Amino acid sequence: MKNIILTGDRPTGKLHLGHYVGSLKKRVELQNSGKFDGIFIMIADAQALSDNADNVEKVRQNVIEVALDYLACGIDPNKSTIFIQSQIPELCELTYYFLNLVTVARLQRNPTVKEEIKLRGFNKSIPAGFLTYPVSQAADITAFDANIVPVGDDQLPMIEQTREIVRSFNSIYGETLVEPNASLPENDICSRLPGLDGKAKMSKSLNNGIYLADSPEEIKKKIMGMFTDPNHLKVEDPGTVENNPVFTYLDAFCKPNHLQRYLAGYNNLDELKDHYRRGGLGDTKIKSFLNDVIQEELMPLRTRREEYQKNIPQVYKILLEGSREARNVASQTTQRVKSAIGINYFEDADLISKQAQKFAHQIKS
Repeated sequence: MKNIILTGDRPTGKLHLGHYVGSLKKRVELQNSGKFDGIFIMIADAQALSDNADNVEKVRQNVIEVALDYLACGIDPNKSTIFIQSQIPELCELTYYFLNLVTVARLQRNPTVKEEIKLRGFNKSIPAGFLTYPVSQAADITAFDANIVPVGDDQLPMIEQTREIVRSFNSIYGETLVEPNASLPENDICSRLPGLDGKAKMSKSLNNGIYLADSPEEIKKKIMGMFTDPNHLKVEDPGTVENNPVFTYLDAFCKPNHLQRYLAGYNNLDELKDHYRRGGLGDTKIKSFLNDVIQEELMPLRTRREEYQKNIPQVYKILLEGSREARNVASQTTQRVKSAIGINYFEDADLISKQAQKFAHQIKS
């Protein structure tokens, strides 16, 4: 079996540090490992329309922003296929077939769907497209025979729903589709990076994140205004490390050489945490250190992004070529699915022959 990856993001805003540490960084590592037969990275604009149908321009504008973020992070169009979901009509066709294999009740029980509905305040006015997006996601994954899908733990119910659809399809129509497996971040911290406000995960909709496209000045301003321990009022006060976003970010990004360069006197992050717990270490100092760490991490991304921004038509060309390649693959899968179901009428020579014989026999009779 080939090893194929399918992953992607909704273009509802620029991508942020949560995306980067949770999936983008890992995608680049997987891409450069040489261990995979195909890597498909989707800009899920059709899925974004499921709750932005009245704000299409928001989606249109953010397609290029997400593409620039991908390229800035090191996604190489010569190694990975970057494509736009809406440009692959076969994905809609597969979704339609898969909808027959899923009940409304099952979709409503999906924990991820329930959480997203609550987050968006849909209550009883749930767009049908939004409710069925796990089925659309199943079509996205299976269209490329992807057996590996990098996700955060909050997306595991979505992968399980895809697996159920694949098993149901294969049970009814014969072995046709590849059953995928989720690939989780190795670092638990990276799966749900908290927002700057400390109240929820970093989210585009909550606008509580550091974006990959932010300027150095914007990043510093955001970090210096981060939520920390509300009881750590004075430098000498003991501080709490647990659930403190500044230390969570340091856990995700800090490397030993960062301490050597930017905060000499500490051999490791644990020593810094112990000092904060004892008291005598101010929030300004640890935020300044975090700023140094994040600025260093994002500097090469910023440089690559600026280069691509100089030639936007070339970026659209990359997306066009990727979409053409992706459609070719999805088309082959769709034909295989239609053949398994038995609705490939014009390619089924046996069906045509038998029908011809049947009606010829009726005429003679």
